[in-house]
Amino acid sequence: MNQRVLALLSLLVLVALVAGGVLYVKFHAAQLKNASTAPINAAATLGQKAPEFMLPTTAGVFDVALVKKPILLEVFATWCPHCQRETAVMNQLYAAYGTRVAFLAVPGSDTGMDGASPESQFDVLNFQIKFNVKYPIAEYDPNLTVAKLYLKSGYPTIAIIDRNKIIAYINDGEIPYKDLAAALDKVLK
Repeated sequence: MNQRVLALLSLLVLVALVAGGVLYVKFHAAQLKNASTAPINAAATLGQKAPEFMLPTTAGVFDVALVKKPILLEVFATWCPHCQRETAVMNQLYAAYGTRVAFLAVPGSDTGMDGASPESQFDVLNFQIKFNVKYPIAEYDPNLTVAKLYLKSGYPTIAIIDRNKIIAYINDGEIPYKDLAAALDKVLK
């Protein structure tokens, strides 16, 4: 191969890499922007009765009406970088409170983990494995039933429901361990 052909091939590879990088950055920036906004702003409200639901999970069927202890509910998106980072906080909370509080994470987006394809149960399982999720996760519900009930203005949305089925805490975004632990301590008194 002569030097001219080699230089041309090198230039083509370089252009392809730059174009790929630009597309990745553009896609990733859109994904980060979407991570802070949710398509649903549910009616679940602090101090009000928690909307009831029943879903199959990795730990069996979860029925809000039958749970006798406080509930920590997370509505997340598998593609959401905030949700991905929040798994570490949720794992810590589950280790500390898992015997006294019912934990449940519910997929709440119709967009898959890659940020482009439709969400599926495969995405949920991949999320659980990739981010070493220790707490129960609901199966993917294409109707987004729980998201329509609880999702606020961003992913993740975390709600804490007391023993009387009243929403004692609801917030969205990355929430520090100490804030969620304090909210759990209040409902456990």
